[in-house]
Amino acid sequence: MLISQFAEHTGVPATTLRYYESAGLVPAGRTDSGYRVYRERDLDRVGFIQATKHLGLTLGEIRELLAVWEHGSCAAVRARLRPKTAARLDDTDARTAELIAFADTLRRALSWLDDMPERAEPCDATCVVHAPDTRSRAHHLPLTPSRVADNGGSATPIACSLGGADHRTRAQQWRRLLIGAVREPSTAGVRLRLPVDRAGALAELAAAEQQCCPFFEFTLRLSGSRVVLEVEAPPEAAGMVRELFGEDTHTRSDH
Repeated sequence: MLISQFAEHTGVPATTLRYYESAGLVPAGRTDSGYRVYRERDLDRVGFIQATKHLGLTLGEIRELLAVWEHGSCAAVRARLRPKTAARLDDTDARTAELIAFADTLRRALSWLDDMPERAEPCDATCVVHAPDTRSRAHHLPLTPSRVADNGGSATPIACSLGGADHRTRAQQWRRLLIGAVREPSTAGVRLRLPVDRAGALAELAAAEQQCCPFFEFTLRLSGSRVVLEVEAPPEAAGMVRELFGEDTHTRSDH
C-alpha cells in the first residue's frame, strides 16, 4: 500500500507515519519512483505502536518492545509489557490521588468565595488570596507522568493519535476554555493565568490531551483566586503548541 492508502487503513495521519519511519518504528519500502510502500504486516505493527503509546510508553520502550514483537512470541511480548504497564498504573494511581486532593482544594476555595461578604473595602487578610490553609503557598498539580529518556533522544514520540476531525474539535475545546486567559512570560513553554473556576475543566482537558499526545507536559498551579496552566513540549511539537495555545510560545529542550 502507498502511504495514503496505509493512512486510510490505519487511521494514522501520513505525517505521523513519516515520523514513525524516521524514529525507526515503522520502516517503509520504496517503489522505483521513490514512493513509500507498506506491507499488510505493517498494519499490525502500527496497531501495536498505537496501543502501547496509549499506555504512555516512551519511544525507547516502544522500540524495544517492537524488536520482541517482530521476532518473539506473544508470551515474550507479554513478559516485557506487563511490568511496564504495572509501573504506569502505579504512576496513574499516584496522579489520581493528587487530582482528588487538588479537587478538594478547589472546593474549599469555591466555598470560601461563596461565603465571602460583599465588601467595598480594599482586600485584606480575610480575602480569598489569604484564605486559611492556602496562605503564602500555591498548589501544584503535575498532570503528566515522569519520563525517562532513551538513548536516542526524545523520551516520547512526537505523534498524536487523534484524527483530523477529532484534532480540530480538540483545538476548538482549548480555544473556548482559554478565552480571556492572561499570558505570562515563560522560558520553558506556555504559561496562562485564568479564573480558578476553570481549574476543573482545565485538568480534565489536559488529561485528555496527554492521553492522545503524551509528549505534552501539563501543570496546574492554584494561586488564590486564579489558576495557572503551564504547558511544555519538545521543540518538534512547536507547530501543535502554537495551534492549541497561541503564537507567542516556547518549547522545552529535552536533554
